[in-house]
Amino acid sequence: MTAVRRVRDVARSALPRSVGERLPAAPPREVTELLHDKRFQRAVAEAAEEQGRPEEEVWSEVKGYLHEMSAAHDDRTSQGWARMGEWFLRAYDVLVDEDDMQELKRLDRSHSLALAFSHRSYLDGMVIPNALSSRRFSPTYTFGGANLNLPIIGTVASRTGLIFIRRSTQEIPVYRLALRSYIRQMVTNKRNMAWSIEGGRTRTGKLRPPVHGILKYLTDSVDGDDAPDVQVVPMAVVYDQLHEVSLMTEEARGGSKTPEDWRWLVRFARLQRNRLGRAYLTVGEPFSLRERMQALADEGVTGHQAVERIALDISHRLNRATPVTVTAIVSLALLGADRALTVDEVLETVEPLAAYIDARSWPVAGAADLRDRATIRRALAELARSGVLTAYDQGTEPVWKIGDDQHLVAAFYRNTVIHILVERAIGELALLTVSELEPDAELPQGGTLQVGWEEAKRMRDLLKFEFFFPGRAGFEDDLRTELQLLVGEGVTDMTPERARELLVGARPHLAHLVLRPFLDAYLVLADRLADRGDSPVDEDDLLADALAVGRQWALQRRVASAESISLELFRTAMALARHKGLLEGGAGTGSAREAFAAELREAVRRVNEIGEIAGEPVQVVVPEVRSATESQDSR
Repeated sequence: MTAVRRVRDVARSALPRSVGERLPAAPPREVTELLHDKRFQRAVAEAAEEQGRPEEEVWSEVKGYLHEMSAAHDDRTSQGWARMGEWFLRAYDVLVDEDDMQELKRLDRSHSLALAFSHRSYLDGMVIPNALSSRRFSPTYTFGGANLNLPIIGTVASRTGLIFIRRSTQEIPVYRLALRSYIRQMVTNKRNMAWSIEGGRTRTGKLRPPVHGILKYLTDSVDGDDAPDVQVVPMAVVYDQLHEVSLMTEEARGGSKTPEDWRWLVRFARLQRNRLGRAYLTVGEPFSLRERMQALADEGVTGHQAVERIALDISHRLNRATPVTVTAIVSLALLGADRALTVDEVLETVEPLAAYIDARSWPVAGAADLRDRATIRRALAELARSGVLTAYDQGTEPVWKIGDDQHLVAAFYRNTVIHILVERAIGELALLTVSELEPDAELPQGGTLQVGWEEAKRMRDLLKFEFFFPGRAGFEDDLRTELQLLVGEGVTDMTPERARELLVGARPHLAHLVLRPFLDAYLVLADRLADRGDSPVDEDDLLADALAVGRQWALQRRVASAESISLELFRTAMALARHKGLLEGGAGTGSAREAFAAELREAVRRVNEIGEIAGEPVQVVVPEVRSATESQDSR
């Protein structure tokens, strides 16, 4: 049976069996209740007055939007949809922590659940509903992009609780009114809702910055003394491997996104024929949305700022709930080396990482033993089978390396675990900064340790658009924990010599493995920005220039790895440059851009120094940053 026939047959199995039998035609309960709700009627009237439009016209528009986004749960349709979900997930064994699910089920009996999930794959929308429905949770309504509302499939999906919403609504105030009111009514009716806090799939493997739309409407819904509460539940989904990663990395290299249509769906279904290991669903720490809003209000944090704080809290909890996979650790080792390694050499890198993960009590997917030789060998074989690695076994023993044009794919898998390593990597750079102090250096109040703290904070600010750091107080607490693992308890002062000794003896060394790909990418963009002197910047042109020059630098080994040549990383670097006011142009901007590039060049130098200390020969030519005058003279 072809994939297209299979997709259509499974979809149609959930449709009516005869011409006379139809899907439920009555609007869902929430729509009926809204249309009769006095508060909603007043809101529509006010919207009509604000827009200077007839109220009947606005009512017609809002009813159309409610019909468009409304969803229901039909038992037979949901059963057919679950079967289709199982078929799409045939590439994986789905592992769920049953203890966590039992705790969540107890919460489900008494509360409305707002399930905020990470989004690494289109399959997420099948993993979570199937896991919940098979364990007899209350029906869950999942928000998805309107781009997935395909013929037949969209009709079926809307009867299984999938709410299709538009992504761009800035110019449609009536649509936003309808969606906000619909969500409020669902909260009033104690429905369970699920949505991606990232708004769309990650292109790099790590969490994207949170999108506030759905969360904003949820916070509005719990505002008020008589409003019902909602329990926010972070849910992380991570995979050993994903078929769709190669498509996403093509976009990162400048390729165009494939539109979601029937042909795309059939291709996606065909990809799932090949086994790729396991998918892991884990539950983060739930919290009361109303209580969190009240606590923030007591601190004087309200409105959009409160929504931002809650969104970041959800992202932190998602990261804490995301387990370490063997695939991620193996990818980390091979990307760091960027050469062929034997099993023993991979284990040499992985073993100190495993000890660190144990010390920090980070969860490991499937309770795998990261020190087990057979486990590592199996991960290498699976990555080779999918083409991410190449294997050579004609010599004295097998060796594996990252395949040609597969660095971004391997980086995707590594990045699923990178959030647990960033602060340790920054701690190493702080120690290195102290170790490089001159004997007669003028020290700030607090001495050498204060120099280390300042370096750590500088790196936090440099990377704040890339990673989710806690607030400054939380960051300092986390960094103290990392430094205690590095240098032990009770350190009140430190000489440069002692800092160097501790850094050399530390295991594992992570800065070059974790931070270098991002700093290399930032340096590429900063170099192209500095090349423009004081001139204003066209952002699309800057990205294209960075991509072209970055490819040249990768060929010349002026960056450590091809994974740094990514539009996703360049866009984050550009967000940082925009935050620093470096994109507008004007007198003095050129000097500020050169300083930005010089700062990144120095950061790359220090990361490479950590690589040298770790025993990795670093053969990277760090480019000099030319002045604006020199750049113009060379043209």
